[in-house]
Amino acid sequence: MKVLVVDYGSQYTQLIARVVRELGYYSQVVQYDEQVDLEDVQAVILSGGPASVYEEDAPKLPDWFEKYEGKVLGICYGMQLVAHSLGGKVEPGEKAEYGRTTIRLIEDDPIFFGVEKETTVWMSHGDHVKVLPKGFKVLAKSTDEIIAAATDGKRYWLLQFHPEVRHTLRGREILHNFLSKICNLKPNWNLEDFVSKKIEELRETLAGKKVIAALSGGVDSSVACVLTHKAIGENLLNVFVDHGFLRKGEENEVPKVFKEMLGLNLVKINARKRFLEKLRGVSDPERKRKIIGEEFIRVFEKQAQQHGATHLVQGTIYSDVIESAKSGKKTAAIKSHHNVGGLPERMNLQIVEPLRNLFKDEVRLVGEILGIPRQILYRHPFPGPGLAVRILGEVTEEKLEILKEADRIFIETLKETGWYEKVWQAFCVLLPVRSVGVRGDKRAYDYVLALRAVDSTEGMTADWSKIPHEVLDLAARRILNSVKGIGRVVYDISSKPPATIEWE
Repeated sequence: MKVLVVDYGSQYTQLIARVVRELGYYSQVVQYDEQVDLEDVQAVILSGGPASVYEEDAPKLPDWFEKYEGKVLGICYGMQLVAHSLGGKVEPGEKAEYGRTTIRLIEDDPIFFGVEKETTVWMSHGDHVKVLPKGFKVLAKSTDEIIAAATDGKRYWLLQFHPEVRHTLRGREILHNFLSKICNLKPNWNLEDFVSKKIEELRETLAGKKVIAALSGGVDSSVACVLTHKAIGENLLNVFVDHGFLRKGEENEVPKVFKEMLGLNLVKINARKRFLEKLRGVSDPERKRKIIGEEFIRVFEKQAQQHGATHLVQGTIYSDVIESAKSGKKTAAIKSHHNVGGLPERMNLQIVEPLRNLFKDEVRLVGEILGIPRQILYRHPFPGPGLAVRILGEVTEEKLEILKEADRIFIETLKETGWYEKVWQAFCVLLPVRSVGVRGDKRAYDYVLALRAVDSTEGMTADWSKIPHEVLDLAARRILNSVKGIGRVVYDISSKPPATIEWE
């Protein structure tokens, strides 16, 4: 049994699927123009999106939609699309509704079971349904008298607001009501079952095979490697490449945790000089990423050949799969991603992706079930090229040492003050500019360091973290007093979009 979430380009699509899973139902995201096997589909949710349904090239209902006979929940654009397709009228509003809005319930309906007559929801739309199709009734209206919810009482339930967003105070209850009371579904998604079934599946698929994995120490690769190790043991070779751009102490911490504590078959490759030499004189961020990616493949390829590997484990997660599906549309490449993506074709390796159906928060929970230490599971995301893309301009050994120490102090300060696990990601960026200062009554001319911390769920959008001034002050003073070479510290208050989380 699964709940199908049809993606029309909303920034909240993945959030819909994640909340559905948190409620205990297995969800799958598909693109609106994707062919779908309807077997086991018990409910369909149509997401929001940026288009207007009355435009000529607006996304339509899926080709398979007429064959599907179950219940449908339309959210925002999904509501407008259903109404428009069935003969209703959608038009631009006199003013758009963005942010928190109060709606009042007009009719009783199972979807609002347990919800107050007036409740706060999150709106994000310019268009709205002006006239409902025949057979539909209004369930709720906003303070601007816009139709906020409607149904035909048989197949369709339509919401102009976003129940998946936490700002909709009773959003989870509304989604739960749709799935349990309207679709009559029973919870069927549980990660303990997933772990035991996946281990058996990997054991059968990889029996007698030589398997290799690139272990970075990040959450996704760590959980993928440990899960595969539980299935095939020593037949999995985990390769940890120290390219010199890791966080301070990480080159020793990662092998210790995975080899000594968790018993993985692991080989550590010290390639620091090799990578640093390749980056000499290079300041363009795209060239840095590509050089590191190509060099990583060369190092990894040698180990794979020595091991006689036929299969490659990758820490692909469900958000990667969804974004790859979206990339078939017209999208611009913001930055290239360093990974081992070129290896499968180059070495004729078969891919093993044990986590490809899990979201990041589910991956962490699987890691807990597998006994991976918390300091690994809840560490912040870290780019594949590491500190090389947090040093703007040319990477040198001196700059690396400065940044490693500053980053260590910032992260330790966040941990001491209880802020590390409150933010999605925090790090330092060494800027390619110097600033005048005073040290011991003498003029100093040192680097500028930027502190960066953001709040996010999957990293696709992010807000800068509102860390208290006293915490930032403590971190800045410690860095300025302890790290030779830094003369000024600033805090980045840019959100994504328009900025990206990383500076390069």
